[in-house]
Amino acid sequence: MHHNTDQVELVGGEANPVYSTGEVIKPIYILLSGRATTYAGGEKIPVHRIAIRAAKNYLKENFPNLGEDDVIIDSRIGQGSSDLEHVFRQSGIPKSNDTSFGCGFAPFSTTEKLVSEIEKYITQKKIMKEVGEDVKVMGLRNKDKITITIAAPLVSRYVSDLDNYKNIMNELKIKIDDFIAKLTDHDVEIHLNTGDDYENESVYLTVTGTSAEQGDDGSVGRGNRANGLITPFRPMSMEATAGKNPINHVGKIYNLLSKEIAKDIADAGAEQVYVRLMSQIGKPIDYPLIASVQMVSDKNLEGKAREITDYWFENITEITKMCVEGRAQTF
Repeated sequence: MHHNTDQVELVGGEANPVYSTGEVIKPIYILLSGRATTYAGGEKIPVHRIAIRAAKNYLKENFPNLGEDDVIIDSRIGQGSSDLEHVFRQSGIPKSNDTSFGCGFAPFSTTEKLVSEIEKYITQKKIMKEVGEDVKVMGLRNKDKITITIAAPLVSRYVSDLDNYKNIMNELKIKIDDFIAKLTDHDVEIHLNTGDDYENESVYLTVTGTSAEQGDDGSVGRGNRANGLITPFRPMSMEATAGKNPINHVGKIYNLLSKEIAKDIADAGAEQVYVRLMSQIGKPIDYPLIASVQMVSDKNLEGKAREITDYWFENITEITKMCVEGRAQTF
């Protein structure tokens, strides 16, 4: 069914983290909004119930320290526009539901790879139960030196006192240093929780493992792009890739598609690849207004780049399949 539910707002709560314990005083508030098909064949679709259940399940699976009572989820998703639903329902190759663009690049630089892999290492590998999931990683390369700044919240019930906090941070840094040594031989300097003030016992301690518990608000569009990074010096689309239907919403499909095209061309031998795709509303998604590919390469790869781009547009519905099967990264 057609849906465009990427407009989500998070309003931070209030918490009282205390060593070995702590409590959430005011819950986090999450507003789900956007548009979705609410009727099909005369049958009412329980959009709000589906959306709230999905959101709760996601939080439960990915934020184990966040209790069910620590979050209020409110759905204000409305009925979809009739003209966009008409575009969605047409047979054959799906018609674009928006005039929009997507872009991607490949390969990652060393700094980009480090930022991406360090975040995954901390959060997905669950290397330390004391570390929460709301980890932020910023990378800077200055000539040959790379500086990585990491904000990693600790969960208060697993931390007994300030000395224990310091020991956990030291252990985390050792683990990250060892992990980085396997990825690169560059000079990499790690900075952890630079806002900590041990003298005044002000540290990044949380009840839930996320800064959203204490007034850190958030809106869709300010976070990671489809490749998992925020890269201000690379091509970036303003579109939020998550939350859009994977059938004909080019704000989703073209961002994912451009990433795959760029990766395949880079794998073919290009040093750098930049892909930009633009659609027109109502036009077939396999027929973009423009598909622009820029390369840095010492090989003549123009023919190969055209071949790869054509292949992906001829098989564009594979992107939909990747989304449905959970194989597509959207943030």
